[in-house]
Amino acid sequence: MLTFVFSGYGQAKRVKNVILMIPDGASWATVSSARWYQRYLNPGKPNLHLDPYICGSVLTYSSNAPIGDSAPTTSCFMTGVPSRAGYVSTYPPADPENDIVPLDSTMAYQPMMTVLEAAKIFNRMAAGLVFTCEFPHATPADCASHSYNRGKYAWIAPQMVHNNIDVLIGGGTKHLNGECKNYLIKEGYGVYMNDLNGFRSYKGNKMWSLFCDDDMPYELDRDGNLYPSLSEMTAKAIETLSKNENGFFLMVEGSKIDWAAHANDPAGMITDLLAFDEAFGVAVDFAKKNGETVVIAVPDHGNSGISIGSNNCPNYSTLTKDELFKNVSQFKATAETIVEILKNTDKDEIKDVFRKYTNIDLSDDVLKKILSSKDYKKSSLTAEERMKGTSLKKIITETLNSHTCFGFTTGGHTGEEVFLAVYAPESSFRPAGFITNIELNKYMTDILQIGNLSEHTAKYFAKHSDVFKTRRWKITKNNDLPVLEVENAGRKNKLTVNPYTNTVLLNDREIRLNSVVVYVDRTDTFYLPESLNEVLDY
Repeated sequence: MLTFVFSGYGQAKRVKNVILMIPDGASWATVSSARWYQRYLNPGKPNLHLDPYICGSVLTYSSNAPIGDSAPTTSCFMTGVPSRAGYVSTYPPADPENDIVPLDSTMAYQPMMTVLEAAKIFNRMAAGLVFTCEFPHATPADCASHSYNRGKYAWIAPQMVHNNIDVLIGGGTKHLNGECKNYLIKEGYGVYMNDLNGFRSYKGNKMWSLFCDDDMPYELDRDGNLYPSLSEMTAKAIETLSKNENGFFLMVEGSKIDWAAHANDPAGMITDLLAFDEAFGVAVDFAKKNGETVVIAVPDHGNSGISIGSNNCPNYSTLTKDELFKNVSQFKATAETIVEILKNTDKDEIKDVFRKYTNIDLSDDVLKKILSSKDYKKSSLTAEERMKGTSLKKIITETLNSHTCFGFTTGGHTGEEVFLAVYAPESSFRPAGFITNIELNKYMTDILQIGNLSEHTAKYFAKHSDVFKTRRWKITKNNDLPVLEVENAGRKNKLTVNPYTNTVLLNDREIRLNSVVVYVDRTDTFYLPESLNEVLDY
């Protein structure tokens, strides 16, 4: 495993609580755009909540590529090891010609202990996740599950349930199946599905509160009568987690800044960044009063190559603040929502509806494109004729951006370093300057004093073939899920292990683990605690 020494801050002191906040895909220019947007609308509020605490920058990357997606980059924050695209807190295969850091080829596909898991196991801290995507999505998944494929929600979701996260608030009701929901209820959780009142009134210690089938709405589209803001979710998580006398670890993600960036939608990017900034303000207010809390804000990567100013906007460098920010400040919905509304709008009403949400007068040429687009449902054209047209999403995005002066280089992730903002009880007790994703993990493990994650990985995610090397074992398939059976013939004991849970059976007796068992098909291996071998001798 990798070992790094980092001393970019004062003497490490144990803190009671750590709040890690990730504005997904928020590059520096996104932050600048949001600040200018806020200044334009509210001249008396020229700064973001983040501004006093920006102390450096962080280089994030995959194990074998400078540009990472959310899975390997947040995975590195959580485990201290860079990983490959799509890998969720899982050790990557070695790629010697391209690896940015040396890797151990024998560790490929190994689940890795995360900061959240270690905080729960070794410090008995409470743990929470807040986000606006669906809960098995890459960033929250990186904190409490393990998979070499970020899209395998069937592997990831049960791990997140059985990792006993004290508070989880975000999107994804359809990904919590009946078995997992029943487990949570049995364990004493308050479980709320699209229940804003239930979420707000909960007074217990453990809760899962999910909204929407998948992701929650963008801030610009959010109906406050149905869905809480990111700042409200953050406040609720802090209130609940604070009841644990041993402290807590909380990850808060502004998930859809990244999604808006993929869509090249500046209004969505800006307003979701400002929603994240409000949540950061909530966290810092708590930390100042509490006196034992560190708050860290850091994106996982950049996205879209957004710039304030574009060659498509003549003389952009001399434009006034009105000319740069007035139009975008008048957009009342994201491009995604405008598309969904226009799909079902009668052609005679399209111009009025578009103006209602954007204050833009549609040209006849653009209207013609909309009527012949692939996904306009009230078109008089045949489906075959419409398939020759452009997607409505592309038409609307291009139209909106033609009325602003933002530039974009891509609809994907970018490789520049990202900002770092840290509030700590003592100003010297925080990293400063330029650091890497590996060093940020080291900072968190230092201030939590949770020991060496590599050593914890070896003990809690050991290969079953090593743990039970002196036993008789076999792997069988049960409804397409592998089951590990281990025997101690002398004592007539049989251990049955199912994947993605924290429960094993010794004969007919249920034994609860404080970590999850992970099965990896590529190695045909169960990864589980070393101590399970001793159970067979009971």
